[in-house]
Amino acid sequence: MAKDIILKVTDVKKSFHLPTEQASGIKQAFINWTKGVKGYREQKVLDGISFTVNKGDFMGIVGRNGSGKSTLLKIISQIYTPDSGKVEVYGKLVPFIELGVGFNPELTGRENIYLNGALLGFSHEEVNEMYDEIVDFAELHDFMDQKLKNYSSGMQVRLAFSIAIKAQGDILVLDEVLAVGDEAFQRKCDDFFNRIKSDKSKTVILVTHSMDAVKKYCNKAILIKNGKIVNDEGVHSVANEYSNENISALKKSPKAKEVKKGWVKVSAEDENYVLNNADHIDFNIEYDYSGEMKPVIAYSILDNKRGGVVFDSGPFIVKEKSGVVKFRAPIDIFNSGEINIIASLREAKDIKDDLLPVDITNSQTSAVFIINNKYSKYQYGLLNDKNYKVEKRK
Repeated sequence: MAKDIILKVTDVKKSFHLPTEQASGIKQAFINWTKGVKGYREQKVLDGISFTVNKGDFMGIVGRNGSGKSTLLKIISQIYTPDSGKVEVYGKLVPFIELGVGFNPELTGRENIYLNGALLGFSHEEVNEMYDEIVDFAELHDFMDQKLKNYSSGMQVRLAFSIAIKAQGDILVLDEVLAVGDEAFQRKCDDFFNRIKSDKSKTVILVTHSMDAVKKYCNKAILIKNGKIVNDEGVHSVANEYSNENISALKKSPKAKEVKKGWVKVSAEDENYVLNNADHIDFNIEYDYSGEMKPVIAYSILDNKRGGVVFDSGPFIVKEKSGVVKFRAPIDIFNSGEINIIASLREAKDIKDDLLPVDITNSQTSAVFIINNKYSKYQYGLLNDKNYKVEKRK
């Protein structure tokens, strides 16, 4: 197996010095030094990262912003040097870390291809061989002799991405590139990734926030958190944990919106936001009402991927002025995707009267669930909205 290893990262650590106070001159710097004032604090970005990539792997690296993903890619690409540890690369590596890096706006598109190719380590003859493929992929035949500063941002993105993926390297390193270009160009990129996935002579390392892309393309994945690998147990395990971590973080941002007469909030029963066929949706609607009429709550389930409301509970009066309404619903009626449960709090003298709005959940106070169903009983279905109980809020 060792002969198949194309990239090996061993106990890589990296820190940066962030200035805490500014020394305006040599005198002030000397005074700071005599007082033992460093003038900076150390930020540890990577803390002992180790993994291997085999030839032909499509490797996903995921993590929330600030986790250390991009720093790791720059170390792999030899842009940064690690403080300790080592990176061993067995083949030609083509990094695509930031769109358009190395482009000169005063040069033509044609000249920038050769310039970018040289920066990636390719000779003039090697760029000659792949020039036509780059232009064909970018679909910029009529613009190659125009200066880059006259290109739209979308044209520049297409050219930069086309250079990176057409460069005949052994390892392609991509950072946040799956959202580049228009819809037609994204379809072309999708075709490219599907082809390269089946080409066992090519290796791809991909950083992305799209868990759909990770599940679709990758055969390996790691999840990085606070500079450490916290999950390398397989693509689906990594993607699900990342999705759950993102949603949990969203729930910890501002609590339910306070309004004059009350507020309402939806949350998962056990903080698990990634579900499969064997699970139920367990969620709570927490509310508080201070008006003089009767509180009325309702909830709807939205399909975030396909659009539309797949279920609406209808309004019902709750007896207590504040409390937690607990729900359990099956999920095998849903296809795989992402659903959003929103709730509203209204008031009325009677359920037959006009319902006056008090509060509705927002992106921080709704509950988003990721559903991984291999099949569903129905495209859409009804939930049993009578299966609930009300508890007094503590």
